[in-house]
Amino acid sequence: MYISRNIDSALLEWKNDPFRKPMLLRGARQTGKTTAVRHFAEQFPSFVELNFEKDGRLHGIFEDDLDVRRIIRQIEGIMRKKVEPGKTLLFLDEIQDCPNARTAFKPLALDGTFDVIASGSLLGIKYKKGKLRKLPRSVPVGFERQVTMYSLSFEEYLEARGFGPESLALVRNSFTRREIVPDAVNERFHRLLREYAVVGGMPAVVDAFVERGHYGEVQTLQESLVADYIADIHKYADKTDIPKVENCFRAIPRILAKENRKFKYAEVEDHGTARKYLSSVEWLKDAKLATLAECVNVALPGLSGYVKEEWFKLYLSDVGLLASTYGMLAKRELLSGELKGNVKGGVYENLIAGMLERNGFPIRYFRNDDCEVEFVVETEDGVVPVEVKSSSGRTRSLDKIVADDAIPYGIKLTGGNVGVAGKRMTLPHYMAMFLHPANSCIKTNDE
Repeated sequence: MYISRNIDSALLEWKNDPFRKPMLLRGARQTGKTTAVRHFAEQFPSFVELNFEKDGRLHGIFEDDLDVRRIIRQIEGIMRKKVEPGKTLLFLDEIQDCPNARTAFKPLALDGTFDVIASGSLLGIKYKKGKLRKLPRSVPVGFERQVTMYSLSFEEYLEARGFGPESLALVRNSFTRREIVPDAVNERFHRLLREYAVVGGMPAVVDAFVERGHYGEVQTLQESLVADYIADIHKYADKTDIPKVENCFRAIPRILAKENRKFKYAEVEDHGTARKYLSSVEWLKDAKLATLAECVNVALPGLSGYVKEEWFKLYLSDVGLLASTYGMLAKRELLSGELKGNVKGGVYENLIAGMLERNGFPIRYFRNDDCEVEFVVETEDGVVPVEVKSSSGRTRSLDKIVADDAIPYGIKLTGGNVGVAGKRMTLPHYMAMFLHPANSCIKTNDE
Protein backbone atom coordinates (compact mmCIF):
# COMPACT_ATOMS: atom_id res chain seq x y z
CA MET A 1 0.00 0.00 0.00
CA TYR A 2 1.42 3.39 -0.99
CA ILE A 3 1.01 6.07 1.69
CA SER A 4 0.42 9.50 0.15
CA ARG A 5 3.15 11.96 1.08
CA ASN A 6 3.49 15.74 0.95
CA ILE A 7 6.50 15.26 -1.32
CA ASP A 8 4.14 13.95 -4.02
CA SER A 9 2.84 17.43 -4.81
CA ALA A 10 6.37 18.89 -4.69
CA LEU A 11 7.55 16.29 -7.22
CA LEU A 12 4.61 17.03 -9.51
CA GLU A 13 5.29 20.76 -9.26
CA TRP A 14 8.93 20.07 -10.16
CA LYS A 15 7.90 17.96 -13.17
CA ASN A 16 5.69 20.77 -14.48
CA ASP A 17 8.45 23.38 -14.18
CA PRO A 18 9.93 23.94 -17.67
CA PHE A 19 13.17 25.19 -16.06
CA ARG A 20 13.53 22.30 -13.59
CA LYS A 21 16.96 21.36 -12.32
CA PRO A 22 18.05 17.97 -10.97
CA MET A 23 16.34 17.41 -7.62
CA LEU A 24 18.31 16.31 -4.57
CA LEU A 25 16.01 14.64 -2.06
CA ARG A 26 17.57 14.65 1.41
CA GLY A 27 16.47 13.09 4.66
CA ALA A 28 17.15 10.40 7.24
CA ARG A 29 17.26 6.80 6.13
CA GLN A 30 14.00 4.87 5.79
CA THR A 31 11.75 7.92 5.67
CA GLY A 32 10.25 6.87 2.34
CA LYS A 33 12.37 8.75 -0.21
CA THR A 34 12.94 5.81 -2.55
CA THR A 35 9.32 4.68 -2.36
CA ALA A 36 8.05 8.19 -3.14
CA VAL A 37 10.32 8.53 -6.19
CA ARG A 38 9.36 5.10 -7.53
CA HIS A 39 5.68 6.01 -7.16
CA PHE A 40 6.27 9.33 -8.91
CA ALA A 41 8.17 7.55 -11.70
CA GLU A 42 4.91 5.92 -12.82
CA GLN A 43 4.20 9.23 -14.61
CA PHE A 44 7.20 8.71 -16.92
CA PRO A 45 7.32 6.38 -19.94
CA SER A 46 10.80 5.25 -18.89
CA PHE A 47 12.49 4.92 -15.49
CA VAL A 48 16.11 4.03 -14.72
CA GLU A 49 17.22 3.58 -11.11
CA LEU A 50 20.87 3.47 -10.03
CA ASN A 51 21.56 2.45 -6.43
CA PHE A 52 25.16 3.28 -5.56
CA GLU A 53 25.04 1.43 -2.25
CA LYS A 54 23.94 -1.89 -3.74
CA ASP A 55 25.87 -1.90 -7.05
CA GLY A 56 29.52 -0.89 -6.91
CA ARG A 57 29.85 -1.08 -10.70
CA LEU A 58 27.85 2.15 -11.02
CA HIS A 59 30.52 4.29 -9.36
CA GLY A 60 32.80 3.99 -12.38
CA ILE A 61 30.26 5.76 -14.59
CA PHE A 62 31.09 9.05 -12.87
CA GLU A 63 34.80 8.56 -12.18
CA ASP A 64 36.08 9.74 -15.57
CA ASP A 65 35.07 12.82 -17.53
CA LEU A 66 31.43 13.82 -17.19
CA ASP A 67 30.56 13.63 -20.87
CA VAL A 68 26.80 13.04 -20.97
CA ARG A 69 26.88 10.82 -24.07
CA ARG A 70 29.43 8.52 -22.42
CA ILE A 71 27.42 8.48 -19.16
CA ILE A 72 24.29 7.47 -21.05
CA ARG A 73 26.10 4.68 -22.93
CA GLN A 74 27.50 3.23 -19.70
CA ILE A 75 24.18 3.43 -17.89
CA GLU A 76 22.48 1.62 -20.77
CA GLY A 77 25.24 -1.00 -20.85
CA ILE A 78 25.16 -1.78 -17.13
CA MET A 79 21.41 -1.48 -16.55
CA ARG A 80 20.42 -3.01 -19.91
CA LYS A 81 17.75 -0.35 -20.31
CA LYS A 82 17.37 2.29 -22.98
CA VAL A 83 17.53 5.96 -21.94
CA GLU A 84 14.87 7.70 -24.02
CA PRO A 85 15.46 11.44 -24.57
CA GLY A 86 12.65 13.52 -23.06
CA LYS A 87 10.93 10.44 -21.61
CA THR A 88 13.28 8.94 -19.02
CA LEU A 89 13.47 9.73 -15.32
CA LEU A 90 16.94 8.90 -13.98
CA PHE A 91 16.99 8.15 -10.25
CA LEU A 92 20.37 8.23 -8.48
CA ASP A 93 19.71 6.54 -5.13
CA GLU A 94 22.09 6.60 -2.14
CA ILE A 95 24.12 9.29 -3.91
CA GLN A 96 26.24 9.87 -0.80
CA ASP A 97 28.11 6.69 -1.77
CA CYS A 98 29.08 8.20 -5.15
CA PRO A 99 29.74 11.94 -4.61
CA ASN A 100 30.90 12.51 -8.20
CA ALA A 101 27.43 11.62 -9.44
CA ARG A 102 26.30 14.84 -7.79
CA THR A 103 29.01 16.76 -9.66
CA ALA A 104 27.39 15.45 -12.86
CA PHE A 105 24.20 17.43 -12.13
CA LYS A 106 25.55 20.44 -14.02
CA PRO A 107 26.32 18.71 -17.35
CA LEU A 108 23.14 16.63 -17.05
CA ALA A 109 21.06 19.76 -16.45
CA LEU A 110 22.66 21.62 -19.35
CA ASP A 111 22.17 18.65 -21.67
CA GLY A 112 18.50 18.17 -20.76
CA THR A 113 18.22 14.68 -22.25
CA PHE A 114 16.34 13.33 -19.24
CA ASP A 115 15.07 14.36 -15.81
CA VAL A 116 17.21 13.57 -12.77
CA ILE A 117 16.27 12.96 -9.14
CA ALA A 118 18.89 11.94 -6.57
CA SER A 119 18.33 10.71 -3.05
CA GLY A 120 20.78 10.76 -0.17
CA SER A 121 20.60 10.15 3.56
CA LEU A 122 24.02 11.12 4.85
CA LEU A 123 25.04 14.06 2.69
CA GLY A 124 27.49 16.53 4.17
CA ILE A 125 28.50 14.43 7.16
CA LYS A 126 32.03 13.51 8.12
CA TYR A 127 32.63 10.10 6.53
CA LYS A 128 35.04 7.38 7.49
CA LYS A 129 38.55 7.71 6.20
CA GLY A 130 39.17 5.89 2.96
CA LYS A 131 36.88 5.40 0.03
CA LEU A 132 33.77 6.92 1.61
CA ARG A 133 35.63 10.04 2.61
CA LYS A 134 35.74 11.24 -1.01
CA LEU A 135 34.00 14.50 -1.72
CA PRO A 136 32.43 15.62 -5.00
CA ARG A 137 34.90 17.18 -7.38
CA SER A 138 32.61 20.18 -7.20
CA VAL A 139 29.16 20.93 -5.79
CA PRO A 140 26.74 21.88 -8.61
CA VAL A 141 25.82 25.30 -7.23
CA GLY A 142 22.83 26.65 -9.15
CA PHE A 143 22.17 23.32 -10.85
CA GLU A 144 20.22 21.42 -8.21
CA ARG A 145 17.07 21.86 -6.16
CA GLN A 146 17.30 20.49 -2.63
CA VAL A 147 14.21 19.19 -0.83
CA THR A 148 14.19 17.60 2.63
CA MET A 149 11.90 14.66 3.33
CA TYR A 150 10.93 13.70 6.87
CA SER A 151 9.04 10.80 8.34
CA LEU A 152 5.27 11.21 8.05
CA SER A 153 3.77 14.41 9.44
CA PHE A 154 0.65 14.24 11.60
CA GLU A 155 -1.52 15.18 8.61
CA GLU A 156 0.10 12.47 6.48
CA TYR A 157 -0.43 10.02 9.33
CA LEU A 158 -4.10 10.96 9.56
CA GLU A 159 -4.55 10.36 5.85
CA ALA A 160 -2.88 6.96 6.16
CA ARG A 161 -5.36 6.20 8.97
CA GLY A 162 -8.28 7.14 6.72
CA PHE A 163 -8.83 10.73 7.86
CA GLY A 164 -8.61 12.80 4.68
CA PRO A 165 -8.91 16.58 4.24
CA GLU A 166 -12.69 16.47 4.66
CA SER A 167 -12.22 14.93 8.13
CA LEU A 168 -10.07 17.90 9.12
CA ALA A 169 -12.51 20.53 7.86
CA LEU A 170 -14.26 21.09 11.19
CA VAL A 171 -11.11 21.43 13.31
CA ARG A 172 -9.41 23.54 10.64
CA ASN A 173 -12.40 25.90 10.68
CA SER A 174 -12.26 26.06 14.49
CA PHE A 175 -8.56 26.94 14.24
CA THR A 176 -9.19 29.66 11.66
CA ARG A 177 -12.10 31.22 13.54
CA ARG A 178 -10.81 30.56 17.07
CA GLU A 179 -13.94 28.66 17.99
CA ILE A 180 -14.28 25.80 20.46
CA VAL A 181 -14.14 22.34 18.91
CA PRO A 182 -17.07 20.06 19.86
CA ASP A 183 -15.95 17.89 22.79
CA ALA A 184 -16.26 14.53 21.01
CA VAL A 185 -14.28 15.76 18.00
CA ASN A 186 -11.67 17.43 20.19
CA GLU A 187 -11.10 14.26 22.20
CA ARG A 188 -10.89 12.15 19.03
CA PHE A 189 -8.10 14.31 17.61
CA HIS A 190 -6.25 14.42 20.93
CA ARG A 191 -6.42 10.62 20.95
CA LEU A 192 -5.16 10.44 17.37
CA LEU A 193 -2.26 12.74 18.23
CA ARG A 194 -1.31 10.57 21.21
CA GLU A 195 -1.47 7.58 18.88
CA TYR A 196 0.83 9.41 16.44
CA ALA A 197 3.26 10.17 19.30
CA VAL A 198 3.44 6.43 20.01
CA VAL A 199 3.52 5.13 16.43
CA GLY A 200 5.49 8.00 14.90
CA GLY A 201 5.86 8.58 11.19
CA MET A 202 8.40 6.05 9.92
CA PRO A 203 6.67 4.59 6.84
CA ALA A 204 7.35 0.91 7.61
CA VAL A 205 5.95 1.36 11.13
CA VAL A 206 2.88 3.30 9.99
CA ASP A 207 2.18 0.78 7.24
CA ALA A 208 2.33 -2.12 9.71
CA PHE A 209 0.12 -0.33 12.24
CA VAL A 210 -2.48 0.64 9.65
CA GLU A 211 -2.59 -2.96 8.39
CA ARG A 212 -2.63 -4.77 11.75
CA GLY A 213 -3.01 -2.22 14.57
CA HIS A 214 -0.55 -4.05 16.85
CA TYR A 215 1.44 -1.82 19.23
CA GLY A 216 3.85 -4.64 20.08
CA GLU A 217 4.80 -4.89 16.40
CA VAL A 218 5.23 -1.10 16.32
CA GLN A 219 7.68 -1.28 19.23
CA THR A 220 9.67 -4.10 17.60
CA LEU A 221 9.95 -2.22 14.31
CA GLN A 222 10.98 0.98 16.06
CA GLU A 223 13.67 -0.77 18.08
CA SER A 224 14.98 -2.23 14.82
CA LEU A 225 15.07 1.22 13.20
CA VAL A 226 16.97 2.67 16.16
CA ALA A 227 19.44 -0.21 15.84
CA ASP A 228 19.76 0.53 12.11
CA TYR A 229 20.56 4.17 12.84
CA ILE A 230 23.24 3.15 15.33
CA ALA A 231 24.62 0.74 12.71
CA ASP A 232 24.80 3.68 10.27
CA ILE A 233 26.82 5.61 12.83
CA HIS A 234 29.28 2.71 13.00
CA LYS A 235 29.36 2.42 9.21
CA TYR A 236 29.75 6.07 8.24
CA ALA A 237 31.26 8.00 11.16
CA ASP A 238 35.02 8.32 11.47
CA LYS A 239 36.42 5.56 13.67
CA THR A 240 37.46 7.97 16.41
CA ASP A 241 34.02 9.63 16.36
CA ILE A 242 31.85 6.49 16.50
CA PRO A 243 31.55 6.23 20.32
CA LYS A 244 31.04 9.97 20.68
CA VAL A 245 28.28 10.15 18.04
CA GLU A 246 26.56 7.06 19.45
CA ASN A 247 26.75 8.38 23.01
CA CYS A 248 25.22 11.69 21.93
CA PHE A 249 22.43 9.87 20.09
CA ARG A 250 21.66 7.68 23.11
CA ALA A 251 21.74 10.69 25.45
CA ILE A 252 18.90 12.54 23.70
CA PRO A 253 16.03 10.58 25.34
CA ARG A 254 17.66 10.92 28.76
CA ILE A 255 18.07 14.68 28.44
CA LEU A 256 14.53 15.15 27.13
CA ALA A 257 13.27 13.31 30.22
CA LYS A 258 14.67 16.04 32.48
CA GLU A 259 12.99 19.24 33.59
CA ASN A 260 15.74 21.29 31.92
CA ARG A 261 16.01 19.91 28.38
CA LYS A 262 18.98 21.98 27.27
CA PHE A 263 21.56 19.63 25.76
CA LYS A 264 24.43 19.27 28.20
CA TYR A 265 27.63 17.51 27.28
CA ALA A 266 28.02 16.42 30.89
CA GLU A 267 24.86 14.31 30.41
CA VAL A 268 26.62 12.45 27.61
CA GLU A 269 29.70 11.75 29.70
CA ASP A 270 30.98 12.93 33.06
CA HIS A 271 32.95 16.12 32.46
CA GLY A 272 31.98 16.05 28.76
CA THR A 273 32.79 19.24 26.86
CA ALA A 274 31.81 20.99 23.66
CA ARG A 275 35.36 20.56 22.43
CA LYS A 276 34.91 16.79 22.56
CA TYR A 277 31.26 16.41 21.50
CA LEU A 278 30.22 19.39 19.36
CA SER A 279 31.28 17.69 16.11
CA SER A 280 29.20 14.63 17.11
CA VAL A 281 26.13 16.82 17.58
CA GLU A 282 26.73 18.31 14.14
CA TRP A 283 27.07 14.79 12.69
CA LEU A 284 23.65 13.79 14.05
CA LYS A 285 22.10 17.00 12.75
CA ASP A 286 23.62 16.66 9.28
CA ALA A 287 22.59 12.98 9.08
CA LYS A 288 19.01 14.08 9.92
CA LEU A 289 18.93 11.75 12.90
CA ALA A 290 18.32 14.67 15.23
CA THR A 291 16.84 18.16 15.07
CA LEU A 292 18.79 20.96 16.73
CA ALA A 293 16.76 23.71 18.38
CA GLU A 294 18.70 26.97 18.58
CA CYS A 295 18.32 29.26 21.58
CA VAL A 296 17.56 32.95 21.04
CA ASN A 297 17.48 35.59 23.74
CA VAL A 298 15.72 38.37 21.81
CA ALA A 299 12.22 38.00 20.38
CA LEU A 300 12.43 40.35 17.41
CA PRO A 301 12.35 39.76 13.63
CA GLY A 302 15.63 38.30 12.42
CA LEU A 303 15.77 35.57 15.06
CA SER A 304 18.82 34.00 13.43
CA GLY A 305 20.81 37.06 14.51
CA TYR A 306 20.08 36.44 18.20
CA VAL A 307 21.20 32.84 18.47
CA LYS A 308 23.20 31.83 21.56
CA GLU A 309 25.33 29.08 20.06
CA GLU A 310 26.35 27.59 23.39
CA TRP A 311 22.69 26.86 24.23
CA PHE A 312 20.61 24.36 22.26
CA LYS A 313 18.30 21.36 22.53
CA LEU A 314 18.29 18.14 20.50
CA TYR A 315 15.18 16.22 19.46
CA LEU A 316 15.01 12.87 17.71
CA SER A 317 13.94 13.11 14.08
CA ASP A 318 10.86 10.96 14.70
CA VAL A 319 8.73 11.19 17.84
CA GLY A 320 7.76 7.51 17.66
CA LEU A 321 11.41 6.49 17.83
CA LEU A 322 11.77 8.66 20.92
CA ALA A 323 8.70 7.08 22.53
CA SER A 324 10.09 3.62 21.79
CA THR A 325 13.17 4.32 23.93
CA TYR A 326 10.94 4.74 27.01
CA GLY A 327 9.32 1.30 26.64
CA MET A 328 5.83 -0.16 26.32
CA LEU A 329 4.52 0.85 29.74
CA ALA A 330 5.25 4.53 29.11
CA LYS A 331 3.69 4.18 25.67
CA ARG A 332 0.49 2.69 27.09
CA GLU A 333 0.16 5.53 29.58
CA LEU A 334 0.98 8.11 26.91
CA LEU A 335 -1.73 6.62 24.68
CA SER A 336 -4.32 6.67 27.45
CA GLY A 337 -3.37 10.18 28.56
CA GLU A 338 -2.27 8.95 31.99
CA LEU A 339 1.50 9.44 31.58
CA LYS A 340 2.99 11.90 34.05
CA GLY A 341 6.40 13.36 34.75
CA ASN A 342 9.19 14.77 32.64
CA VAL A 343 9.09 11.95 30.08
CA LYS A 344 5.64 13.16 29.03
CA GLY A 345 6.91 16.73 28.69
CA GLY A 346 9.88 15.60 26.62
CA VAL A 347 7.72 13.56 24.26
CA TYR A 348 5.34 16.46 23.71
CA GLU A 349 8.18 18.90 23.07
CA ASN A 350 9.71 16.50 20.54
CA LEU A 351 6.26 16.01 18.99
CA ILE A 352 5.62 19.74 18.51
CA ALA A 353 9.18 20.36 17.29
CA GLY A 354 8.61 17.75 14.58
CA MET A 355 5.26 19.24 13.58
CA LEU A 356 6.71 22.76 13.30
CA GLU A 357 9.78 21.57 11.39
CA ARG A 358 7.68 19.66 8.87
CA ASN A 359 5.66 22.83 8.29
CA GLY A 360 8.78 24.80 7.40
CA PHE A 361 9.75 26.53 10.65
CA PRO A 362 13.38 26.69 11.81
CA ILE A 363 13.33 25.20 15.31
CA ARG A 364 14.25 27.71 18.00
CA TYR A 365 13.37 28.35 21.62
CA PHE A 366 13.45 31.54 23.68
CA ARG A 367 15.39 32.02 26.88
CA ASN A 368 16.52 35.09 28.78
CA ASP A 369 17.12 35.93 32.43
CA ASP A 370 13.37 36.14 33.15
CA CYS A 371 11.70 33.34 31.22
CA GLU A 372 11.94 30.42 28.80
CA VAL A 373 9.41 29.39 26.15
CA GLU A 374 9.64 26.07 24.28
CA PHE A 375 9.46 27.53 20.76
CA VAL A 376 9.58 30.89 19.02
CA VAL A 377 8.67 31.25 15.35
CA GLU A 378 8.45 33.95 12.71
CA THR A 379 5.07 34.15 10.96
CA GLU A 380 3.28 36.61 8.72
CA ASP A 381 2.15 38.37 11.91
CA GLY A 382 5.61 38.72 13.45
CA VAL A 383 7.59 36.83 16.09
CA VAL A 384 5.31 34.44 17.97
CA PRO A 385 6.23 32.46 21.12
CA VAL A 386 4.75 28.96 21.34
CA GLU A 387 4.46 27.35 24.75
CA VAL A 388 3.82 23.62 25.05
CA LYS A 389 1.99 22.38 28.13
CA SER A 390 1.73 18.61 28.48
CA SER A 391 -0.60 19.19 31.45
CA SER A 392 -2.57 22.05 32.93
CA GLY A 393 -0.60 24.80 34.58
CA ARG A 394 0.34 28.47 34.71
CA THR A 395 2.02 30.18 31.76
CA ARG A 396 4.21 32.76 33.53
CA SER A 397 6.89 32.75 30.83
CA LEU A 398 4.40 33.17 28.01
CA ASP A 399 2.61 35.96 29.89
CA LYS A 400 5.89 37.81 30.37
CA ILE A 401 6.97 37.63 26.75
CA VAL A 402 3.58 38.61 25.27
CA ALA A 403 3.56 41.70 27.48
CA ASP A 404 6.11 43.11 25.04
CA ASP A 405 4.37 45.36 22.52
CA ALA A 406 6.54 43.89 19.74
CA ILE A 407 4.89 40.48 20.22
CA PRO A 408 1.53 40.28 18.36
CA TYR A 409 0.32 37.29 20.39
CA GLY A 410 1.48 34.06 21.99
CA ILE A 411 0.27 30.51 21.51
CA LYS A 412 -0.24 28.00 24.29
CA LEU A 413 -0.60 24.41 23.08
CA THR A 414 -2.43 22.20 25.57
CA GLY A 415 -4.47 19.06 25.99
CA GLY A 416 -7.62 21.21 26.17
CA ASN A 417 -9.68 23.18 23.69
CA VAL A 418 -9.54 26.52 21.86
CA GLY A 419 -9.57 29.73 23.86
CA VAL A 420 -8.45 33.36 23.62
CA ALA A 421 -7.48 35.61 26.54
CA GLY A 422 -5.97 38.93 25.54
CA LYS A 423 -2.83 38.30 23.49
CA ARG A 424 -2.70 34.64 24.49
CA MET A 425 -4.28 31.98 22.28
CA THR A 426 -4.85 28.51 23.69
CA LEU A 427 -4.96 25.77 21.09
CA PRO A 428 -5.13 21.97 21.31
CA HIS A 429 -1.79 20.29 20.68
CA TYR A 430 -2.99 18.80 17.41
CA MET A 431 -3.63 22.26 15.92
CA ALA A 432 0.13 22.74 15.64
CA MET A 433 -0.35 21.04 12.25
CA PHE A 434 -2.06 24.23 11.03
CA LEU A 435 0.79 26.59 11.99
CA HIS A 436 2.80 27.68 8.93
CA PRO A 437 5.32 30.51 8.42
CA ALA A 438 3.16 32.24 5.80
CA ASN A 439 -0.08 31.93 7.76
CA SER A 440 -1.66 34.52 10.00
CA CYS A 441 -3.20 33.48 13.28
CA ILE A 442 -5.01 36.79 13.73
CA LYS A 443 -8.61 36.16 12.77
CA THR A 444 -11.93 37.35 14.08
CA ASN A 445 -15.20 35.47 14.23
CA ASP A 446 -16.46 37.68 11.39
CA GLU A 447 -13.71 36.76 8.93
